[in-house]
Amino acid sequence: MAVQCSVFIASSLDGFIARADGRIDWLEAANARLPAGEDCGYAEFMRSVDALVMGRHTFELAQTFTPWPYAQTPVSVLSSRPLAIAPALQATVSASSETPQALCERLGRAGARRLYVDGGLTIQRFLAAGLIDDLTVTLIPCLLGSGRRLFGVLPADIQLERLDTRSYPFGFVQLRYAVVRGH
Repeated sequence: MAVQCSVFIASSLDGFIARADGRIDWLEAANARLPAGEDCGYAEFMRSVDALVMGRHTFELAQTFTPWPYAQTPVSVLSSRPLAIAPALQATVSASSETPQALCERLGRAGARRLYVDGGLTIQRFLAAGLIDDLTVTLIPCLLGSGRRLFGVLPADIQLERLDTRSYPFGFVQLRYAVVRGH
């Protein structure tokens, strides 16, 4: 059975996931206005994944969150350079310089069935490799004008099929798509 690769991410309306320096203050401000207990489906999504794959920049940002947001979910951090992992995270976090395909195959052999792929460059690499199966993108009603883009240059068009659209009363719009294979 092949490993399913899923994206769950927030983006500004103009397609940015972070400021140019990596800050997500705009997203933190938007999340601070959410009704108590609202997570836009994130906890349910996390229960559906066996492991998480993220890029170095995303990991460096996530390490600043208290508490660590991924609990005991295994995390593979893609990095071509040595990676400092805090002692408290070493039981669940590992570094990898593998290609997306090789990492998926290894994690699949280890029993993973669904991977959460996070981080702009990592998502872009997995898309370019044809490995992403579905995307959940929550649009935040904010225009940044510049920053780190969610999507980059692709080797070919990627066709998507809409699975669901959800509009929240606080302004977020969540889009769920499946990647259409065979085009």
